[in-house]
Amino acid sequence: MTSGDKPDAAADTLAAGPRAGRARKTGPSRRQERRLRGRGVPLPLLLPALLGLAFLLLPLLALLVRAPWSTLPDQLTSAEVWQALRLSLVCATSATLVCLVVGVPLAWLLARTDFPGRGLVRALVTLPLVLPPVVGGVALLLALGRNGIVGQWLDSWFGITLPFTTTGVVVAETFVALPFLVISVEGTLRAADPRYEEAATTLGASRFTAFRRVTLPLIAPGIAAGAVLAWARALGEFGATITFAGNFPGRTQTMPLAVYLALQNNPEAAIALSLVLLTVSIAVLAGLRDRWMTTS
Repeated sequence: MTSGDKPDAAADTLAAGPRAGRARKTGPSRRQERRLRGRGVPLPLLLPALLGLAFLLLPLLALLVRAPWSTLPDQLTSAEVWQALRLSLVCATSATLVCLVVGVPLAWLLARTDFPGRGLVRALVTLPLVLPPVVGGVALLLALGRNGIVGQWLDSWFGITLPFTTTGVVVAETFVALPFLVISVEGTLRAADPRYEEAATTLGASRFTAFRRVTLPLIAPGIAAGAVLAWARALGEFGATITFAGNFPGRTQTMPLAVYLALQNNPEAAIALSLVLLTVSIAVLAGLRDRWMTTS
């Protein structure tokens, strides 16, 4: 190639631009990927996969098959069901608000700051995810009960008693739901470009102003997703609630507790209540499908 051809070659390369570079770097096209995925699945993989799918779907199918569809409206319109449903919605929403107030700053602390023991703090924050809920309820009793480490001072100084109250339900649900929000928001913060915050601070904004005016709008989808997950987890909480708050109709009996109690005396009512919670769970998954249920 002569020297006169070099500018033309360079011009062709520049004209192709980054798109050509990306075309060379990328792997198979989407059509090729679909063709590869469409090939036969090995039988040793297909059979366990189908078995696992059946194991997950069979209980839900049994719930739908055995549902008392003829008496379902009467079951769902009873005073006990509406009482438990109202209490569940109020407590789950209150717990989610508490999670937002304390969870978003905590997620920001874990994602944007570096301090000694940050890994340990993150592990402690996620501990309620793997901790048995009943153990969480016992821990709450030892900490916030009338004779607990903090609860005894709340009782003697302010006359505040948390166990076996509606506020206790909110506390128990907050304890188990908070990690869901923190993990979601922290992941969104780590994915967000911190240079926007740095640019705001160089222009004279304080760290809090940059967080409020720049960071929050960027991570709003992550906060919304975390809040929905926390709300759904709080709505379905059972172990910590019954241990810390008890099972008193109209005061601490939420929907999962009502299902447990109805299963002993009125199985049809238990199935009806379970269908309500199943519907809520499906609605949550449908609302989060763009964030959690799609592949790139």
